[in-house]
Amino acid sequence: MHAFRSHTCAALNASHVGETVRLSGWVHRIRDHGGVLFIDLRDHYGITQVLCDPDSPVFNDVEKVRSEWCIRIDGNVKARDPELVNPKIPTGEVEVFIRDMEVLGASEELPLMVFGDQEYPEETRLRYRFLDLRREAMQSNMKLRSDVVASIRRRMWDQKFREYQTPIITASSPEGARDFLVPSRLHPGKFYALPQAPQQFKQLLMVSGFDKYFQIAPCFRDEDPRADRSPTDFYQLDLEMSFVTQDDVFETVQPVIEGIFEEFGGGHKVDKLWPKIKYADSMKWYGTDKPDLRNPIKMQDVSDHFRGSGFAIFAKLLEQEGTEIRAIPAQSGGSRKFCDRMNAFAQKEGLPGMGYIFWREGEDGMEAAGPLAKNIGPERTEAIRLQLGLGKGDAAFFLGGKPESFERVAGLARNVIGDELNLSEKNRFAFAWIVDFPMYEKDDEGGIDFSHNPFSMPQGGMDALKGDPLQVLGYQYDLACNGYELVSGAIRNHKPEIMFKAFEIAGYGEDEVRKRFGGMVNAFRYGAPPHGGCALGIDRVVMLLADEANIREVMLFPMNQRAEDLMMGAPSEPTNEQLRELRLRVLPPEA
Repeated sequence: MHAFRSHTCAALNASHVGETVRLSGWVHRIRDHGGVLFIDLRDHYGITQVLCDPDSPVFNDVEKVRSEWCIRIDGNVKARDPELVNPKIPTGEVEVFIRDMEVLGASEELPLMVFGDQEYPEETRLRYRFLDLRREAMQSNMKLRSDVVASIRRRMWDQKFREYQTPIITASSPEGARDFLVPSRLHPGKFYALPQAPQQFKQLLMVSGFDKYFQIAPCFRDEDPRADRSPTDFYQLDLEMSFVTQDDVFETVQPVIEGIFEEFGGGHKVDKLWPKIKYADSMKWYGTDKPDLRNPIKMQDVSDHFRGSGFAIFAKLLEQEGTEIRAIPAQSGGSRKFCDRMNAFAQKEGLPGMGYIFWREGEDGMEAAGPLAKNIGPERTEAIRLQLGLGKGDAAFFLGGKPESFERVAGLARNVIGDELNLSEKNRFAFAWIVDFPMYEKDDEGGIDFSHNPFSMPQGGMDALKGDPLQVLGYQYDLACNGYELVSGAIRNHKPEIMFKAFEIAGYGEDEVRKRFGGMVNAFRYGAPPHGGCALGIDRVVMLLADEANIREVMLFPMNQRAEDLMMGAPSEPTNEQLRELRLRVLPPEA
């Protein structure tokens, strides 16, 4: 017999009754039923109930074991009494009577319990991640992640892609976040960088004649943490293709992602039609560039109904250039209590509040109610109701000003309204391509900077770069699903002269571009093909499929919110010897 096991803890069934078996695993739970000890023995695959009574030669030893001890047992497989069969587990028809036992690894008192659904502080869970990962939900999430990655690889190979590995140590590149720098011992004073993405390398592969590339790529970004983002590293499906248009990329990616969500989505509906929504429309209708389309609410511009109206706040606001009034329709939200609650929500988010109108039964039929209705009169409120398609029992909420001042809160309010009024379809994955992103935006100092991927081709090529930079659109696209950005990509700028001009507008001179992106600029001088691609966030996909709200629930060993690895003690202080080798000196932290 094998030194540790003849079967896993999920393998035994009624056909094994009468056999002598060997199992190894962890003590999941212990129960003492009148001197008979029952142990749920757990391994990666499942649970088997084993038992021991005073007739067993190792009864005294079994009495000493505690939760999470790692043990090996030899015993006889017995059928459970019919009334004691557990149909919830594959081994529920049998149990094993222990004849021999060996303690493979005893456990000290546990800082967190593996059995049960107790909640523990995240700091405790991350410090003892090796215990946290033993829990059923975490084992399930990590198996799901592994299966998703394997399925992605199969689907990419089926689409005639090949997988290539790109360097992990490279040069610094502006990808929209801070680099993790790596000091060079051989070149004192110089630094490598961990790649924020394999962006330049995958483009160089297209110049090198590799028509279809993909990689499950590790990416490193020194970012502020969020629930849906790791502060240090993450994995993405990275892909690139030559001689393609934007629609070619969409047609290639959709069956891969659609198939993944159908395979692992737990029976949730997976949308087949993925609309293309312009960035400007997405911001106008949903207040975000990653809309949750399970929520049917679409905001509308109702400015004309408030121009010259009796509601002076909005009327005067609209006299300023670039302002508008936007409405959030709320079917079934027509109660003063709900409207007041949403107004308080807006105030909590930093706005003065949200105006509202709700429609109810009146003496002469349906009537509009609320402070706004009184100020603008029945004709205007009726026109608003007709535009928004609302009726009795419904409401509308209003925000005004320059869109950038209220869009974020409007998008959040749309989500809250959809959730609280049960308008959103929960058991569904709803996708949308967001297209026509602006190439540039104003930075905090009023200058011009890239708003998205700097290596994208502007729509209209060189001619587009001769006008107002803020009007230039790029061949850039994101895929949104249920309020998250899953994919980001672009058709690339493969012409050096257009690249130099695009970077010049963002404040990068030609010499700096050649210095920072010399490899790619040089390559583009030698017959670069048109090419494009995208990247799919693996962690975020698994988070959605596992129905988790925090990305750390689907990562094996994540950092905490302060970008610390509590289990391994990272980041750590270097030794003086390491610093001398690297010719570095560490300054004390600022007071």
